[in-house]
Amino acid sequence: MQDHPALAPFETASSRYEAVFLVSFQAPEDEAEAILDRLAAVDPLVLGAYDRCSWQSAPGLERYRPRPGAMAGAEEALRRRPGIVEVSFQIGRDPERLARVVEAIAAAHSYQEPVVLIREALASRAKGGDADNPNRWWNRGGDWKDAAP
Repeated sequence: MQDHPALAPFETASSRYEAVFLVSFQAPEDEAEAILDRLAAVDPLVLGAYDRCSWQSAPGLERYRPRPGAMAGAEEALRRRPGIVEVSFQIGRDPERLARVVEAIAAAHSYQEPVVLIREALASRAKGGDADNPNRWWNRGGDWKDAAP
């Protein structure tokens, strides 16, 4: 893939922006964690001082109609499947790494045609040095996971 001039890495006072692949896949909500576990076996999905970094949407509705060649057989009616989420994550712009990641998704996914999207993007990476910033969660009373439900 060729770098687009608008996607050239750059820096600001607080962060740097690097070229990444933004990868997303759609799957039934109850399968997303198993796919992410399979991904973790081939890539740690590191962002700065964190790993296994991903984002998952709220469940939505998927629409499709099986046609000739579909493993389930062709159908005339449109199927509507609730409970489908989109999971996205970033990886560095390494085509071999990308191939390992998409193969792990395909191997763990239940679909004949998994929906996987790959976008070129710039992603922020903090430069650090702002531990006393009053807007950071650790300076505002603690971690979200310790809050009452």
